[in-house]
Amino acid sequence: VGDWIEMPAQNADGDVIEIALHTVKIQNWDKTITTVPIRNLVTQPFKNWRGMQESGGRRIKRALNIDQNTIRYLSDEELLRLQNMKPIRSYIERKTRELADWNAVLDPDEAPSNRRRLTNIGTFRAYVECYLKAHSQLRQDMTMIVRQLPPEADGLPIEIYCFTNTIAWVAYEGIQSDIFDHLYGVLPKFGLSVFQSPSGSDFRKLPSLADA
Repeated sequence: VGDWIEMPAQNADGDVIEIALHTVKIQNWDKTITTVPIRNLVTQPFKNWRGMQESGGRRIKRALNIDQNTIRYLSDEELLRLQNMKPIRSYIERKTRELADWNAVLDPDEAPSNRRRLTNIGTFRAYVECYLKAHSQLRQDMTMIVRQLPPEADGLPIEIYCFTNTIAWVAYEGIQSDIFDHLYGVLPKFGLSVFQSPSGSDFRKLPSLADA
């Protein structure tokens, strides 16, 4: 009693309020009551959120789908501009020295493709890592990852995996939304954009056959 369980097959998602001989009563988040036979808790899968509640941190696991057509190398001018962003300044300075040392040993006649350069997607990923590590409402003692998932038809997913320092639902949603508000807003500074399937307004902007 008191555990938050989620059982999609029974449309149950809420707190256990009563355990009887043959049934369990669950008060869902919309305040409705679902009665589940005890045998279903043995034969059907369900999720118990107690571990999350006891840990004191709630997981954020969500991705930004990047338009792959916007991924490219950064120019020297862009690197200088991005160095003004405090969270990423030391990263750019360190990587610039590292790449300069690497490229210095190459033959001057080497193909440009053999030289290492910073990309906007890699620099953005480093920025997100620095931003999350400095965030006061995230658990720094729990797993924190910014990773690139395999590319898909709807873009290149950059997944954020971390834990908030609260398990309260409303506060958690606010923290998660604030993080992604910021990331969506800062993305254009790296020359990147999110992938979005064409909508009706996009097609209306195309020249009509009559104008062709």
